[in-house]
Amino acid sequence: MIQVKNLEYVYQKSGKRAVQKIDFSIDQGEIFGFLGPSGAGKTTTQRILIGLLHGYDGSVQIMGKERKLWKQDFFENIGVAFDFPNLYVKLTAMENLELIQSYYQNQSQDIHELMRRVGLQADKDKKVEGYSKGMKMRLNFIRAIMHDPKLLFFDEPTSGLDPVNAKIIKDMIMELKQQGKTIFLTTHNMTVAEQLCDRVAFIVDGQIPVIEKPSELMVEHGTQVVQLDYYSHGQECREEFPMKTIQKNEQFFQIMREHKIKRIHSQEATLEDVFIKLTGRELA
Repeated sequence: MIQVKNLEYVYQKSGKRAVQKIDFSIDQGEIFGFLGPSGAGKTTTQRILIGLLHGYDGSVQIMGKERKLWKQDFFENIGVAFDFPNLYVKLTAMENLELIQSYYQNQSQDIHELMRRVGLQADKDKKVEGYSKGMKMRLNFIRAIMHDPKLLFFDEPTSGLDPVNAKIIKDMIMELKQQGKTIFLTTHNMTVAEQLCDRVAFIVDGQIPVIEKPSELMVEHGTQVVQLDYYSHGQECREEFPMKTIQKNEQFFQIMREHKIKRIHSQEATLEDVFIKLTGRELA
């Protein structure tokens, strides 16, 4: 769905080289995470892909066609939800969706059902200026998906959401993946990336040092030991065993047979641990 080669972008006014000869590809039906701190080049790359920034160097092919060659029909195929929702605040939620629906030729999904899914049905006739940040984020999410696009761009899709509503949005993103949609997700929330992404790219200072599955990165950069917490004579105990030889470790199996087990943990690194290790940068 997306093939990026040797992409470079310089902001003309400042002279800042925001993206420096990066390469990546995204398959159909994949959730691809673009992860990095503020100012790393995430938003610049996303805006190039969407078509909000022009004058890039290199190649950006989307759905088999160079981005520069796409016309207005490109927007029938994509959905976009930025971190800062751009809505008509003097209109109600339903008026927003009905107006935006009129921009597309694609047949819209059931707007009322989508509003119900994200918990906004009771507030559908309320003006958006009275919505909280979280409500605007959920409405913006619906706006991005309602015309059934093939390719979706989400920027911090759970920002400003409480845990319940964040889970609703994450579940809906996974449903979109199951429908064969391709999703480009930019975030600095590593927990969201771990939960949703098939692969992630780390971007720092406009460069990509690694692209890999989150699970592979977390295992590769973990401690490679199994931590075993158990109870012995009423006391909580802990032992650690090398993962490579655990199948032959008699002490491990003896504890498993003779004691009540509290927890077994493989000690893989978190995605944030890996990011800091590989880039030397904290997320912010």
